[in-house]
Amino acid sequence: MVNLKINGIPVQAEEGSTIIEAARKANIDIPSLCYLKDINCIGACRVCVVEVKGARGLVAACVYPVSEGLEVWTNTPQVRQSRKTTIELLLSEHRKKCLSCVRSNRCELQKLSKEYGVDEDRFPSTDVVKPVDTSSAYLVRDNNKCIHCMRCVAACSKQNIGVIGPRQRGHNKTIGCAFDRPLGEAACVGCGQCVVSCPVGALYEKNNISEIWENISNPDKKVVFFTAPAIRVTLGEEFDMPIGTNVEKKLAGAIRRLGADAAFDMDVTADLTILEEASELVDRIKNNKPLPMFTSCCPGWVKFAEHYYPELLPNLSTCKSPQQMFGGLLKSYYCEKNGIDPKDLYVVSVIPCTAKKFEVTREEMKGTVDVALTTRELAIMIQSAGIDFAQLPDEEFDSPFETASGAGVIFGTTGGVMEAALRTAAYMLDGSFSATDFVEVRGIEGIREATYNVAGNEIKVAVTSGLGNASKLCDMVKNGEAPYQFIEIMACPGGCINGGGQPIQRDSVKNSVDVKSLRAKAIYDQDASMELRKSHESPVIKMIYDEYFGAPNSEKAHHILHTTYTARNRF
Repeated sequence: MVNLKINGIPVQAEEGSTIIEAARKANIDIPSLCYLKDINCIGACRVCVVEVKGARGLVAACVYPVSEGLEVWTNTPQVRQSRKTTIELLLSEHRKKCLSCVRSNRCELQKLSKEYGVDEDRFPSTDVVKPVDTSSAYLVRDNNKCIHCMRCVAACSKQNIGVIGPRQRGHNKTIGCAFDRPLGEAACVGCGQCVVSCPVGALYEKNNISEIWENISNPDKKVVFFTAPAIRVTLGEEFDMPIGTNVEKKLAGAIRRLGADAAFDMDVTADLTILEEASELVDRIKNNKPLPMFTSCCPGWVKFAEHYYPELLPNLSTCKSPQQMFGGLLKSYYCEKNGIDPKDLYVVSVIPCTAKKFEVTREEMKGTVDVALTTRELAIMIQSAGIDFAQLPDEEFDSPFETASGAGVIFGTTGGVMEAALRTAAYMLDGSFSATDFVEVRGIEGIREATYNVAGNEIKVAVTSGLGNASKLCDMVKNGEAPYQFIEIMACPGGCINGGGQPIQRDSVKNSVDVKSLRAKAIYDQDASMELRKSHESPVIKMIYDEYFGAPNSEKAHHILHTTYTARNRF
């Protein structure tokens, strides 16, 4: 530890840490636009400049290391004027359509402009209008709003994708794909980590809200929603609730007040995924089929495998994601049971993920889910409908899909799919196996490994999230160095709780609070409080198999609940 002073306040900080990190210990937030903890630290935006005794000129706090006896001032007239001028220069190249911007009131540049009292027209705006890239099924890039902070580029590189980067130099600089190719033609996997890293509105998801409103108002359409497990612990943030607040009991009521005919819980098909996936794993183990088996519920990971590791596609579970299973279930079982023509049923999934917007457009998936709506989009719909979300009474999801297990709930966080599958696979291998908590696969960071002995079988598993970690595991499997039978991968670091469609917290929060862990804790707390914690014990799942599929991995189940994969061009 070293001792320093920030604005005259004694502070102790770890040797090797930076001024911006040390300032938090004194409860001082130094503003920045390019810095993002664990993602980007390049000292480029110059908004975080501070005065340091003995230094020549102002220094960037995000890259300047602390040292014994260092004296720092973060709010002098010189510092404030420098920051103000920098922000005004950024605004001269930023398209200032704040009233209609998706990031209005959540924009870091807007926030700083207000705090520093800038003149947004001090420097003349450029007349160059850059094309907006709408080529992908899930993201929009508007370089007219880009401030060149490089956070999206860093996030993409951290995911080991790297399909975007700077093009040209100086005032002509833009961010995009190599050779000016549109994003829709690149080997992007749609994880959306670039979106949640962007401090402004230069990146956002493809908006499907108007289409949903049209179908809700159409008397010939029956509109049903279902919500993913992670939504319950993140949606509240859009209504200023504490991080990790579980709003499950308010979800169904909010959706009904939008005008939907029914609101269902996707946790049900998380349970259904487990029955199919665990059965497939047991079959692969018993019959010497390709191992290790990878989970397949994350469409970002699936597309990553298709682009970057096509030789491993035979190792992916053939199970559809819970989103697509629910869509298939609604357009078949639900329609038959209720005498509905599938073309008259409009299905909306509420998901934490931008990759699932791509998933609904896949050729082998078309026609099951009509629209995938992010957490942020649902919040916009609730707000525009004038619904006081925080004051809604508790309400249950609609029948017949109102009951799910804790195993379905934990799908929302990294390690949850593995743990849920182990609860059922262990029972299938050994009917007397009673363990419920497989805590070894829990956690947010790195690659977790565990070994379990079930009915004489030694089951070795691995879990990770973030595609940088996924690459390490995939390389091990390719090289024959992976001793595992079962591997869970989620594209987004931390899993669905940190998906590209989730609420975007302020930089001051992301840089000082472990958002992923708070959201994950809420998921595990709900699971621990439930009586029903294993997918195969769910009465809804038993009903679905008794009335429709017969048994897991039956011919009918394979037709509706399973899929195939396509090797894709990497370049």
